[in-house]
Amino acid sequence: MTTLTSQVSVQDHVELVRRTAESPAPGRSAVAASWRRSLMHHQLDPAEIRRPDRVPQSTLRERREAAQDLLRIAGPILNRLAAAAMDTGSAVILSGPDGLILEERSHPADSADFGGAGLAAGASWSEADEGTNGIGTCLTERRPVVIWHDQHFHTRNLALTCMGAPIEAPGGGLAGVVDISSCRRDLSEAQARLIGLTVQDAATRIGCELFAAAFPKARIIVMPGDPAQGPCQIAVDRDDLILGCNRAARRAFGITDADIALHRPAADLLRDAAGGARGGLQDALRSEVLRALRRAGGNVSAAARDLRIGRATLYRKMDALGLRAERQN
Repeated sequence: MTTLTSQVSVQDHVELVRRTAESPAPGRSAVAASWRRSLMHHQLDPAEIRRPDRVPQSTLRERREAAQDLLRIAGPILNRLAAAAMDTGSAVILSGPDGLILEERSHPADSADFGGAGLAAGASWSEADEGTNGIGTCLTERRPVVIWHDQHFHTRNLALTCMGAPIEAPGGGLAGVVDISSCRRDLSEAQARLIGLTVQDAATRIGCELFAAAFPKARIIVMPGDPAQGPCQIAVDRDDLILGCNRAARRAFGITDADIALHRPAADLLRDAAGGARGGLQDALRSEVLRALRRAGGNVSAAARDLRIGRATLYRKMDALGLRAERQN
């Protein structure tokens, strides 16, 4: 891979960043807002040429050990991304919630180039360290981003196009970022947007698997959510008491920290809801019970074992959900 310089001159970029960041004009873009944070809040210099430092190997090992669940779950998904991305001269990157790169996958012929650009395990790409970029800005704004060449803050990053998506942690915070970065000048904006959707899908799958792993003995209720937020996930115990939920479920059903701390019954949330989005939770519960009954051939005892609840509890659920006709034993 040959690292190309941006078509925008270094001096022109520095002047544009400073002029845009210092402008009081309302309605600024997300990139302009990030440039302003980088310049004014983080006190970064867009012309600085120093590449990000890497933490010592001992520190990186500690950070990777602390993120072992993330690395274990993300590994196979990153491998599939890398199998396609590496042939295009791109790198697949996984960072932690503070922007520290935990893993980087690229073609052996390209590894030195990406390492020279600072995209290597142990380097920090937080917005506070690197200004506007596909990892740090993604973490700051908690949303997928595509940062095109001259949308980067630092002139040293103008050759990069970075497509990042946040990974949600089970508690509703962020576990990290999946990012694909490219130095190819012939990468079109349409291609970058398409790659960005693939990255977003990968981050969503990792987040869903992290959530399920956080509640290994619970039943996970999954419902469609806002495409930008991913599916709603709610963990309940054998008595349908809420143990946890992801950010999408919190937004869709109004579930609060108090609901989770008190382990409120899912049924209470249904009774509190006046139709609307929360009706989807009742539909999901009904579908889950129906699937278990059909798999068990109508055998309530077998269905209860599949759902990890007692037989009497399942009978009560069936009555509450209007599934009395499904009883066959």
